[in-house]
Amino acid sequence: MSDEGIRPGEVAATLPDHHDAGVYFIGRIRTPFKSRAECPRNTAQSDAVGRVELDPRYAAGLANLSLYSHAFLLYWMDQARRDLLLQVPAHLGHARGTFALRSPVRPNPIALAAVELLGIEGATLTVSKVDCIDGTPLLDIKPYFASTDAVADAVVGWHAGRNI
Repeated sequence: MSDEGIRPGEVAATLPDHHDAGVYFIGRIRTPFKSRAECPRNTAQSDAVGRVELDPRYAAGLANLSLYSHAFLLYWMDQARRDLLLQVPAHLGHARGTFALRSPVRPNPIALAAVELLGIEGATLTVSKVDCIDGTPLLDIKPYFASTDAVADAVVGWHAGRNI
């Protein structure tokens, strides 16, 4: 990736010449958002309803998912750049390390979103709280377990007044 589009204070890395692993896209996420600019910053800021269209060969894997109210979607942010190590988020105005952000810009643009399951019909899930671009490739679906996935005493530094 070239230095185009780098904000003052951002730092880019030279990416490796080859990939270490391969993945299978198991479906696509359908949303009302046609561009990154239209997407909410995160699922907490979204009430949008979308569809997860699973490749039919994986439909059997949806057995019993309807027992859960929420699920995690892991997806590949295929339109994100992959080379920034320090980023200057527009809403923040100063640099933070990529691994201290939820930005789609990262060496492996994998996103994690907790969505509410509204329904399952065949190989299609209807979900709320989507925040990605329409057609985003799906990597995996995992059930959300409030007993193990929620961390009541977790700290987010800038929420606790440690804004660096």
